[in-house]
Amino acid sequence: MFPKVTLILGGASSGKSSYAEALVKSAGRAKIYVATAQANDKEMTARIARHRDDRDADWQTHETPLDVTDVLADVSVCDVVLLDCATMWLSNHMIAKSDLPTEQDTLINALTNCAAPVVVVSNEVGLGGVPGNKLARRFGQAQGALNIALATQADLVVQVTAGLPMVLKGTLPK
Repeated sequence: MFPKVTLILGGASSGKSSYAEALVKSAGRAKIYVATAQANDKEMTARIARHRDDRDADWQTHETPLDVTDVLADVSVCDVVLLDCATMWLSNHMIAKSDLPTEQDTLINALTNCAAPVVVVSNEVGLGGVPGNKLARRFGQAQGALNIALATQADLVVQVTAGLPMVLKGTLPK
């Protein structure tokens, strides 16, 4: 049985997205990819292109930096969704000066009401020291709150470090 909500946590370049994609492929369902990154510079443009190239043609991709709820509301019980990633989604909302608690509640409700299982990728930013500037501290606090809310909602939580998964909550699907 595939979990309703799965949270894949990890640091930058930890292998969390690759692990999440493999997990979604193992579900044997139609694959929906919800991409939240924005190509605001050359490096990010190249990174997004690499991610696109890594996926085979049977992924249905939706590039939506802010409002993922429409996609989540429109999927079938026969699908599985990969939301990659909650960290970029949060950053986009901070830049847009959105009301973060309201957006977080909206996301959690969308995950709860989604007809398909959803795998959410998110960065774990709480393992380092306290940032030296106010914006970075605000982001770290918001990311921590989002990860806690997602982990509370999730049936399965996996931490990926150096490409190695460690189950923190729940059981991996068979």
